[in-house]
Amino acid sequence: MNHHVIVGSGPIGTALTARLTADGHEVTVVTRSGGESRDGVRHLALDAGDADALSTVAAGAAVLYNAANPRDYHRWAEIWPPLAASLLTTAERTGAVLATVGNLYGYGPVDGPISEDLPQAATFTGGRVRAGMSADAFAAHEAGRVRSVEVRASDYLGGGAYAHANLAARAALAGRTAMVVGDPDQPHTWTGTDDTARTLVAVATDERHHGRAWHVPSNEPRPLRRVVADVAERAGVPVPRILGVPAWAIRSAGLGNGQMRAMADVMYQHTRPYVLDDSDARRELGLAPTPWTDLLDDVVATERSRAAA
Repeated sequence: MNHHVIVGSGPIGTALTARLTADGHEVTVVTRSGGESRDGVRHLALDAGDADALSTVAAGAAVLYNAANPRDYHRWAEIWPPLAASLLTTAERTGAVLATVGNLYGYGPVDGPISEDLPQAATFTGGRVRAGMSADAFAAHEAGRVRSVEVRASDYLGGGAYAHANLAARAALAGRTAMVVGDPDQPHTWTGTDDTARTLVAVATDERHHGRAWHVPSNEPRPLRRVVADVAERAGVPVPRILGVPAWAIRSAGLGNGQMRAMADVMYQHTRPYVLDDSDARRELGLAPTPWTDLLDDVVATERSRAAA
């Protein structure tokens, strides 16, 4: 049994906690708000940007997971650098593997499937922030200061994810029109939350896989319109009307709202094909995504439970 420290308790942090505790590991979850410690999981209220405090918590840990995801996207340039620096410093001080939950922002707009060997060439703020975090962590790995690894996922689906597909599914189950961002008929990769956690644990706990980024095995790309129809079919409800919010409307809203302005930066993800190449992880890690119907059933169950609560 090893000690694992998880920074963040969103859908990926929650899935990580469940997977690690099921495997018999000791888990500490660090968030600003803390929580009730139970079932072998210790929850601590801590500012993860405080490297001294975080290093104390992570002393002796096998892995330090960065599963944080600040929702104030327009403030990433302010929030992420000190937090990422603290995590990197903590990993260096304690010897814990730094395992990061990443995304595809750093690549920026690309033509064709997105593979790990593409440059991190984003020009918008959020993408540059994520690219810089990755570069710093892997530079420290190459210098022998830390052991670092990252997994990158597309938009999440299932397991309590707060993302476009889940929100559209929520509308379908409630019998409402689904308002979606961009073009609902563009091919798009959706990544399971538990698949992300499973991939992260696999690469974090095997040193052969350190020193690079891995794309999470995901189901074949599906337009959001089809995702909503599939959810409705699994739930036994009518397929709702779907309305796409165009890019110009998001850009207009961004003139007076920082969060919408950050969304406008990534509208390319929703107005053109957005396809993840996960062949490396499938081939070298032997992983496969959760079957599509199982993922849909998870979405239905999660949203119905949320509605009942």
